Amino acid sequence: MAKITFITIENEEITVEGDSGNVMELAVANNVAGIDGDCGGVCSCATCHVHVDPAHVAKTGEASEIEQDMLELDDNANEYSRLCCQIQVSEQLDGVILRVAGDE
Repeated sequence: MAKITFITIENEEITVEGDSGNVMELAVANNVAGIDGDCGGVCSCATCHVHVDPAHVAKTGEASEIEQDMLELDDNANEYSRLCCQIQVSEQLDGVILRVAGDE
């Protein structure tokens, strides 16, 4: 079981727990504001864009080429950007902090 903390655009901290699926599904199931997952997790909409806390980048790994292509279309992308539909929930993610990218 991994505890994952989201920080919403309004700086609300929401910690959720999960052991399977992807992080976007976990966020949507727990009503994390700003994570829509409109495409259902197939890496085609970027409505689950998050910035990984720099101290936790090793836990999430790097974005795939397809994911990077989607992120290039988002003005809020930076070196810590990930689409949380592409991050699988595992014990390795325990303690990770993800900031909802939103419209900055």
